Amino acid sequence: MRLFDTHAHFDAFEAEGSVAAVLARAAAAGVERTCAVGSSADSNELVARLARENPAALVAAVGYDRDQVGQPRDLDRLAELARDPAVVAVGEIGLDYYYSAETAPAQRALFGQMLEFAAARRLPVVVHSRYADDDTVEMLGEFAAAWKKTASGPHGLARRSDIDPHGLAPWVNQGGVGALANPPSCSPPEQGGGGPIRPPGILHCFTGDAAFAEELLALGFFVSFSGIVSFNNAGALREVARRVPEDRLLIETDCPYLTPKPFRGKVNEPAFVARVAEVLAEARGTSAAAIAEATFANAERVFQLEGRR
Repeated sequence: MRLFDTHAHFDAFEAEGSVAAVLARAAAAGVERTCAVGSSADSNELVARLARENPAALVAAVGYDRDQVGQPRDLDRLAELARDPAVVAVGEIGLDYYYSAETAPAQRALFGQMLEFAAARRLPVVVHSRYADDDTVEMLGEFAAAWKKTASGPHGLARRSDIDPHGLAPWVNQGGVGALANPPSCSPPEQGGGGPIRPPGILHCFTGDAAFAEELLALGFFVSFSGIVSFNNAGALREVARRVPEDRLLIETDCPYLTPKPFRGKVNEPAFVARVAEVLAEARGTSAAAIAEATFANAERVFQLEGRR
């Protein structure tokens, strides 16, 4: 069983000198790859370096997150990092109005800057959203439109006439919960000698409702679930996870936070993404191996890793 932890923070592991041990435990648990995620100048440098040093186990995402509002930002250095083959996405970026609603305008300005940065480089985005669903959807809608336009650029990617790069049918409501009726394949089309249109990004650590998931899927985004899905009070979230199409589903730890049950009280780490796969398998009536296989393939697609080893 191959697992892909699509979102992990390594700052604390680096500080305590445990990165090698954490990666060894991940490998023993079947975690073949992990995306090490930055969010600030220092963490961006860290994850890019770790991904270069551990190319078989790690890829990296770099960006300036909402807590960097008011902090110095070196976009030239970020551009240098984004050119590194080990860097596969721009993130973590996004909006959080739960703790910092007073900075909402500045957060939106920074988020918009990061979305423009990603679109210009054809890199998918790794997005955080908390208590900001409407603004997140509005801004990701603009990004998805820009992503569609750049898909016809010099890289030879196919063009589609609609904003959804995979042609997903709309969700229908069943018992008040969003669901897809006979969800179609998410395999993108080919055009001439060009490659497929790539997914625009990920809404990481999803904790929203079915309506929010509907809007994200309509824009072509993938939805990633963390250890929160295992919590006792997460029944509604597990129901949303049950109904996300298999070819849009991802798993993550968001470590060192959000340790899944039954490991609460321990520091979270990539090895525990196996438990997230088990919980999703229980919710969806399938096997953990099937979840691992599907989410691994999805992660390789969104991070443009097919064929890279």
